[in-house]
Amino acid sequence: MTRALALWLGGAAALTALGVGLWDGTNLASAVVAAGWAVTAAGCHLVGRPAVARWAILVAVLQSAAAIWTAAVPVAMAGWLAFALALPDGELRSVPRRAIAAVAAVLGAGLAVLSGPPSLYGLAAVLAAGTGATGIILRCGQASPRQRAALQWTGAGLLLAGSAGATLIGLYLLLGVPANPLTWLVVALVVVPVGALLGHVPATAHVGDKALLEAVVAAGFTVMIASVYLVVVLGLGRLPEDTERDLLVSSMAAALVVAVLAFPLRVRLLATARAITGRAGVPPEEVLATFGARMSRAVPFDELLLQLAESLKAAMAPAGAEIWVGSDGVLHRTLSVPDLPTARLELNERERIVVGRTRVGGASWLAVWMPGLLSDDGGPIRVAPAAHLGELLGLIVVRRPVDAPPFSEADDQVLVQLGRQVGLALHNMRLDSALQASLDELRRRNEELQASRLRIVTAADAARRAIERDLHDGAQQHLVALSVKLSLAGEIIAEEPGATENLFDELRADVQGTIAALRELAHGVYPPLLRNHGLDHALRSAARRSPLPCSVSVDLPRRYSEEIEAAVYFCCLEAIQNAGKHAGADAAITVDLAATDALLRFEVGDDGTGFAVGDAGHGFVNMRDRLGAIGGTLTVESELGAGTRIRGEIPVETNV
Repeated sequence: MTRALALWLGGAAALTALGVGLWDGTNLASAVVAAGWAVTAAGCHLVGRPAVARWAILVAVLQSAAAIWTAAVPVAMAGWLAFALALPDGELRSVPRRAIAAVAAVLGAGLAVLSGPPSLYGLAAVLAAGTGATGIILRCGQASPRQRAALQWTGAGLLLAGSAGATLIGLYLLLGVPANPLTWLVVALVVVPVGALLGHVPATAHVGDKALLEAVVAAGFTVMIASVYLVVVLGLGRLPEDTERDLLVSSMAAALVVAVLAFPLRVRLLATARAITGRAGVPPEEVLATFGARMSRAVPFDELLLQLAESLKAAMAPAGAEIWVGSDGVLHRTLSVPDLPTARLELNERERIVVGRTRVGGASWLAVWMPGLLSDDGGPIRVAPAAHLGELLGLIVVRRPVDAPPFSEADDQVLVQLGRQVGLALHNMRLDSALQASLDELRRRNEELQASRLRIVTAADAARRAIERDLHDGAQQHLVALSVKLSLAGEIIAEEPGATENLFDELRADVQGTIAALRELAHGVYPPLLRNHGLDHALRSAARRSPLPCSVSVDLPRRYSEEIEAAVYFCCLEAIQNAGKHAGADAAITVDLAATDALLRFEVGDDGTGFAVGDAGHGFVNMRDRLGAIGGTLTVESELGAGTRIRGEIPVETNV
C-alpha cells in the first residue's frame, strides 16, 4: 500500500510539473527537472530511504515553484544545495552543514524578494554547485560503501550536468548555438536527480564508482573537444560565418559521438581479435590486475576466491578453474567453476615441501607429485601453489579442453603471480583469525579477572567480618566470663579463703577453653603447622578434625612458597569440609598430593552421593580464584551416586 501510494504521488507530482511547463512553454525545462525530482522522491521512498525522499520532494516543490514564478529560482537553488548537504542519508548531521543550508535558504529568499539580475542568479548557481560538490567530496572518503555509492552517483550527475553546461555556454558564445541556451542548461540538470535515485537503488548502487569514473571520462572528453574547437575558432581570428558555423557544429557532434563510442568499440574489437586468434575472453594480465585491486578492498575472502575462479575460467581455463585451500599437507577443494563436489588431498612431508617450492606444474609434474588432480580427458592443466615463506596454503588449478592450445609462458607467469598473492592472502587471513581468537581469549580472561577480583575483595571482606564475629562471640565472651569470675574469686578469698578450690578449677578450665578458641581462630586465619612444618602435617591435622574418615597421602620433594602452600591447603580444606557436609555419613575422604619438576598436583576425593557439576557452589569459585591468582587450575568431577573428585594443578617451576 505504501509503495503504491509513493508511486501514485510521484507520478502525480511529475505530471503536474510537466503540465505547468506545457501551460507555460518558457518554463518547460524547469518543469521537466521538477518532474525528475518527483520521480526521485518516489523511488527513494520505495527503496526505504524516506529521509532522502523528503528532501527530494522539497526540491521538486521548489523547482515547480521556480517553473511558475521565475523569481523563486534562488530558493530552488538553496533546496538543491540542502539536498547535496543532506546526502547520503538525508540528514544534516553536522553543525557546519546545517549552518550552510540555513545561510543558503536566507540568501535564496532574499534574492527572490529583491529580484536580482540574471547574472547574480548565475553566480549563485555556480556557488551552490561548488559548495555541494565540495561537501560530497569531503564526505565520500569517510562514508560506508552504501553511503559512498549514493555520493558517487550524485557526484556523477553533477559532473555530467556541469560539463554539459560548460559545453553549451561555450557553443553559444562562440557559435551562437543553441538559440536559447538557458533552456538547455536547465534541462541538463535533470541528470542530477536521476543520479541521486540510482545511487539509492540496490540494483545500481553497487556500481557507483564505475558511474563516477565514466562521468569523469565523458566530462573530460567533452571539455577536450570543446577546447580543441575553441582553438580552431581563435585560429580563425573571427566568429564563424553561417556555413562555417554549421560545419563546426556538425564536426563537434561527430567528435562527441566518436568519443562516446571509442571505448566500448575498442573493447568489442579486442574481443573479436582474440576470438579470431583463439584467445577469446579476458586477458590473463587483467585477471592478475583485477585480483590485486580486489584484495585492497573490503571484499569477503570467499567471494574474492570465487571471483578469481570465474575470471580464470573466462581468461585461460575454459574447462574449469579450482581453488584448493588447507594446511599441514591436507588440502580441500574450496570452490570451482563449474561447480564440482568437494574433494580432499593429503600430501606427506616431502610432497608438501616440493609442491610449496614449485613455481607452476603441468601434467607430467602432476603425474609424479599429485596424480589425483589429473583428469581423464588428458587436456592441458596447470597447477600453481599458493604458498607463503615455503608453507603450502593452497593450490590454483586451471584446465583446458583436449583440443585447446597449450598454456603459454605468459599464462604461467600470471599463475605464478596469482599463487603468490593468494598465498599472501591466505596467510593474512590465518593471522587475522589467530589475532581475533587471541583477542577473544584476552577479552574472556579480562572479564574473568575482573569478576575474580570482585569475588576476592568480597571474600576478604567476608573473612574479616567472620574473624570479628568469632572474636566477639568466642574468645571475647570467654575473657569476659573469666574477668567476672576473677573478680568473684577476689571477693571470696577476702571473706572465706578455704572455699576457693573449686573456683580455681573453673577458672583453669575457662582459661584452657579461651586458649582453644584462640587456637582454633588462628588455625582458620593461617595454621601454625602449615607455616612451621608444611602441607603434610597441616593436612593431617585438618583430616583429624574432619567428621568423616579421611586419609592423607603426601609425596612432595620439598617445601614451596607460602602462596602455593596456602592455596593448596585452603583448597584441600574447603574440599574436605564440603565432603563432610554433603558426601553422606557413610562416605570416606582421600587426600593425595604429588609433584613433578614443573607441577604440584592435589586431589581430594570421596565415595559419597556426588552431585551435578553444573550445581557447583561458591566454594568451588573461591578455589578457582585462589588457584588462578598463582596460575593454577581446578577441575571438578562428580556424578550423582558416584562420588566427587576435585583436582588442582599449580605450576611450580618458577615458584620455588
